[in-house]
Amino acid sequence: MIKKILAILAITLFAASAHAASKLDAIKKNGELRVGTTGDWDPMSMKDPATNKYKGFDIDVMSELAKDLGVKVKFVPAEWKTIVAGITADRYDISTSVTKTPSRAKVAGFTATYYKYATVPIVLKKNLKKFSTWDSLNKNGVIIATTLGTSQEEKAKEFFPKSKLQSVEAPARDFQEVLAGRADGNITSSTEANKLVIKYPQLAIVPDGGKNPAFLAMMVPKGDKVWNDYVSNWIQDKQSSGFFKKLLAKYNLKSL
Repeated sequence: MIKKILAILAITLFAASAHAASKLDAIKKNGELRVGTTGDWDPMSMKDPATNKYKGFDIDVMSELAKDLGVKVKFVPAEWKTIVAGITADRYDISTSVTKTPSRAKVAGFTATYYKYATVPIVLKKNLKKFSTWDSLNKNGVIIATTLGTSQEEKAKEFFPKSKLQSVEAPARDFQEVLAGRADGNITSSTEANKLVIKYPQLAIVPDGGKNPAFLAMMVPKGDKVWNDYVSNWIQDKQSSGFFKKLLAKYNLKSL
């Protein structure tokens, strides 16, 4: 009986300790939600260089989360190559949406998913006859651009083993290498691709379909179950209330 009581007490103390160490308490105490974001992913998170202010789908999501928490939101500049390190180094409490990947999941926690997209290749429109399929881009002599630290950089190795992969470092972006003629193609989310081909009419999406359905979620510190559960439950509540549906319509987006 005594052993059972001690075991229950130990579990209770452990749970209390985990709660005390949670980001949720620190955020409420400090009155501020620190959000890491790259500001270069249209339409999820975009930074206006003239004002240094952020806008986009994820920016609206984080602003709403801070509002419901009763705290201010602070957007912390991040880069794709270090966005995971920002979580582990406590530079921010949460990130705007990133793709769930096994390598990221080793060191960071992921909230519930709230958006799903496909991966598609982009090439110059004038080169569509030459590069009309995924396979046509997977050849010796073909250059595929990637942005350092992105999930697409990892996937490019899998999709294009025969091609030459050329990584660029933010604030440069992979699609800019295609525009400049330094690369034959790049891969990105169907979400960004649809925006890019409107903004840059000289670009086109390779027409033979998307691959690798991927899930977006926010990153939080690994092991902080209290904070993760809070945000995940908040996401589910907002989905039920129609918040995300309205936001998708605002940005003319469709989740797979």
